[in-house]
Amino acid sequence: MGNRNQRHVEANGLRLHVTEEGEGPLVLLCHGFPETAHAWRHQLSALAEVGFHAVAPDLRGYGNSDSPADAADFTTLDVVGDLVALVDAEGARDAVIVGGDWGATIAWQAAQARPDRFRAVAALGVPMMGRAPVAPSRMFPQTAAAVFYTHYFDQPDVAEQEFERDVASTLRKIYFAASGSAGSRADPSTPNPFGMVARGQGLLDTLPDPEALPPWLEQADLDIFVESFRKSGFRGGLNYYRNLDRNWMLQGAFAGKRVDVPALFLVGERDTGLAIPGMEQIIEAMPGLVPQLRSSTVIPGAGHWLQQEAPGAVNAALIQFLHSLQDDE
Repeated sequence: MGNRNQRHVEANGLRLHVTEEGEGPLVLLCHGFPETAHAWRHQLSALAEVGFHAVAPDLRGYGNSDSPADAADFTTLDVVGDLVALVDAEGARDAVIVGGDWGATIAWQAAQARPDRFRAVAALGVPMMGRAPVAPSRMFPQTAAAVFYTHYFDQPDVAEQEFERDVASTLRKIYFAASGSAGSRADPSTPNPFGMVARGQGLLDTLPDPEALPPWLEQADLDIFVESFRKSGFRGGLNYYRNLDRNWMLQGAFAGKRVDVPALFLVGERDTGLAIPGMEQIIEAMPGLVPQLRSSTVIPGAGHWLQQEAPGAVNAALIQFLHSLQDDE
């Protein structure tokens, strides 16, 4: 770890907590669920060492950042507004935006909506997708026996109560089950945590609680995540899911608009998202939506938490991408 700094920034009417390292062109690192800025611990120093100002915020609702009381204040565009304000607060004209999981969705939309402020995008795990023909609540399955996990998350207070009962166990189970160590594409006997939830059960009920942490996750790092979620709770992160239909409505304003900045896509070979029917075809079709997609790379052995599971491969790909942008100037 180099000269790493943590502080609060006033942005878009909120206080955002950021972790930063280095000087130079700005790179914003956006985490997913259930993570915090600590998910980028391996990238902050690596980017700083090659001349970039790496900034990882706790997104609204997470960690030490403010969490609006109204669930409606967690649309993707609300978060993009936070990031535009963060670029301003850092005194920069623009930034390269990098995201994983929910952070990838946010990064794609930020680059699509504001290419003047986000000059390039790198997404981990979640490809750029066109607007679905119907709202997510109508598209995602639910039967008499089970519901897709997003429907489970949509129920007020239900997932919060389950996840906050034992935060350490919650994070161990989710991190392990979606990782390359036990993800559905590595061990089919391990349920996908982002799949179907049986009615009358919780999402965690079928997930194994590993006897040992996966090799990519140190106990000290898990402790940091646990402390963050004990403080913030899970409501802020779950509120992102509760705006899926609202996001779909808002995205109508951008229907047909491409991501017209240089882009990089990375995905773990064992990412649970690849088990979704049609996902590999969506990835193959991305150049039609992202004409400046410079690379789409599968990282062997890694699962959903790509920047934590395979930091060496991710860092090398990010640095190569960032240097290619400098070569264009």
